[in-house]
Amino acid sequence: MLKPTISFLVSLLFAVPALAQQLTYRKDMRPLWEAKCAACHGAGSPYLGEFEENKEKFKAMSKGPRMDTYADLLFFIAWPDAGAMMRRLDDGKNTKDGKPGNMYLYLGASDKERQENLNRFKAWIGKGAWNLKRREAITSEELRRIEARY
Repeated sequence: MLKPTISFLVSLLFAVPALAQQLTYRKDMRPLWEAKCAACHGAGSPYLGEFEENKEKFKAMSKGPRMDTYADLLFFIAWPDAGAMMRRLDDGKNTKDGKPGNMYLYLGASDKERQENLNRFKAWIGKGAWNLKRREAITSEELRRIEARY
C-alpha cells in the first residue's frame, strides 16, 4: 500500500511544476496578443474572407485578418488556415531562405524581445507543433500536437 502511494506522490511532484509552467491563452497569450497584434488584428479588423476580397484596401488601413478571440486566433493556427500564424511569426532560422515571416518584426522592439515572444508563442502552441506547412501539407498527427490551451 505504501509503495503505490509513494509512486503517486513522486509523479505528482514532477507533474506540478510542468502544469504550473503551461501557458494559456487567457493568462499568457491574450496580454501578449493585445500588446503586439491587436492594433491591426483586433475587433475593428475584417474576417479573413472580407480581408481576402479587399486585401489592398485593408493593408492601406494597416488592418489584417481579425484574430481578437481565442477561436479566431485558432483559425490561423490549427484549422482551417493551419500554420498561417506560425509562418507569419517565424524568425526564419529553420527555413531554406532564412527569411522571417512578415509579422516577426512586430513581436518586439529588439531581437531579444522578439525571440522571447516568439518562444512564448511556440511554447503555447505546443512542443513539436510549430509548423510552417500549409493546410494541405499538414498531417493529422501534426495537428494533434497543437496544445494552445485556453
